[in-house]
Amino acid sequence: MRLVVFDVDGTLVDSQGDIVASMTSAFGEAGLVVPPREAILSIVGLSLPHAMARLAPEVAERTRTQMVEAYKAAYHQLRVAGGAASSPLYPGIREVVEALALEEEILLAIATGKSRRGLLALLDNHGWQKTFVSLQVADDHPSKPHPSMLMTALAETGVDVDRAVMIGDTTYDMEMAGSAGMPFLGVSWGYHAPSVLTGARGIVARAADLPAAIDAATGGHS
Repeated sequence: MRLVVFDVDGTLVDSQGDIVASMTSAFGEAGLVVPPREAILSIVGLSLPHAMARLAPEVAERTRTQMVEAYKAAYHQLRVAGGAASSPLYPGIREVVEALALEEEILLAIATGKSRRGLLALLDNHGWQKTFVSLQVADDHPSKPHPSMLMTALAETGVDVDRAVMIGDTTYDMEMAGSAGMPFLGVSWGYHAPSVLTGARGIVARAADLPAAIDAATGGHS
């Protein structure tokens, strides 16, 4: 068996609109100046407490905790209002993921900084309730780039690390994969510039190119 682990935000779905709006709401409720859009997108992939600490290091921890809850509430409202349109799949992603899910020797997993509630709602919106066999979320693990999510996915599926690959768009994904000893494939359409993904086995520019890159990284055959 082979294991393909996907990041979510910036890899499967383009959620930047909701992320920026939710972070704007959280900072606004705290009476703080909202960080630039680039700064907000730079923390996508981290768990919310870590992300908030990077964006507002001077703010008291209690206030940051309140900001995390405000972010979650705003994001939930946007997701309910927008459904699948609030975090659309990137072009070609649906076709690739659903084709991979039909491969008998491939198991699909997710490793994300989202909460379980947020991830399950997103998967439900896109009709992917049964597509991924292992869901690793921020509720249960240290924030990326700690390798806990990937080590747990490997343990749950019983796949050897050299038959697995992590696919993501950020240095947090890349460093997490490196710490787990897992090959990493970067995508060019996400929130970190491809030029900083220096540890990737390859950078994929189109979703349609993912299957061949996955085969090369995991020892499969096209």
